[in-house]
Amino acid sequence: MGKTYIAKDDRYEGTCYRRAGRSGLMLPPLSLGFWHNFGQIGTLENMREMMHTAFDHGITSFDLANNYGPPYGEAERNCGRILAMDFKPYRDELIITSKAGFDMWPGPYGNWGSRKYLLASCDQSLERLGLDYVDIFYHHRPDPGTPLEETLEALLQIVRSGKAIYAGISNYNREQTEAAMKYARKIHLPLVVNQKKMSLLDQKTKREGTVEYCRKNGPGLVIFSPLAQGLLTGKYLKEVPEDSRLARDGRYLHREDLTEEKRSVILALSKVAEERGQSIAEMSLAWLLHEEAVSSVIIGASRPEQILANLKAVEHTDFSEEELERIREITKGY
Repeated sequence: MGKTYIAKDDRYEGTCYRRAGRSGLMLPPLSLGFWHNFGQIGTLENMREMMHTAFDHGITSFDLANNYGPPYGEAERNCGRILAMDFKPYRDELIITSKAGFDMWPGPYGNWGSRKYLLASCDQSLERLGLDYVDIFYHHRPDPGTPLEETLEALLQIVRSGKAIYAGISNYNREQTEAAMKYARKIHLPLVVNQKKMSLLDQKTKREGTVEYCRKNGPGLVIFSPLAQGLLTGKYLKEVPEDSRLARDGRYLHREDLTEEKRSVILALSKVAEERGQSIAEMSLAWLLHEEAVSSVIIGASRPEQILANLKAVEHTDFSEEELERIREITKGY
């Protein structure tokens, strides 16, 4: 599998880490997501290079879930193989996260938010990852059929058993986040992050008040799908490339998602980005990082070069009020 990996000595230079809500945990502005490209569709060597590239540039947070793949569990297995090969000396420098909440195995005990599912899933994730603990274990989505108290007390048991250091929630709206934080404080659960989808083309998290609540009260926001499944990369401004996700992978992004109206919005945003000296992808990430409630933004990548390109966004996250107003006007309704 190639030569022994030795991390770069200057990996922390130039990276300003961000506090996760009101906790003591610091997260890198960008985290590496394992949703799409760490299953059977990729090669272990490319995955390894992406993890090396990320860590060598201060990206210390690797974001996983039990059902990432495909197939389910494969991303954790591949990550575990690479951690064992290359990252044992650096384990205490890493934030490894996993989640449970979506369907994972058949029957009534492999989904949602029961104590039985969360405890079993955490054990399975640790086995696949080859780890004694994860740094953050998330409940992946609200469960309307299980009392919130049961879900959060299961997370507390996971933390107290030493299988996770912190707890997180994901896809919780403002009201659900407030309720979770209130109960977490009551039972002394270190609930430090809420992972939410947000981008220039999907600002529901801001409209519903979750951003404002997290800014004032914690937890920190960790953002996923910041480039709207690739629509904000700029690659679709003229046509759909044959090798793009929109053309070859219909799991999460479909051709009907790219309407002419949306294309015109993306074009207008790209002009603002150009005036700022950024690509539209860089500006899209910078816009999220401009928000003080955001602790980290999860990027997806299929090759190391994409990670390096996304890192450029961190260099320029300041916006003038005029730029912000133009962006608000362009993205009105999104």
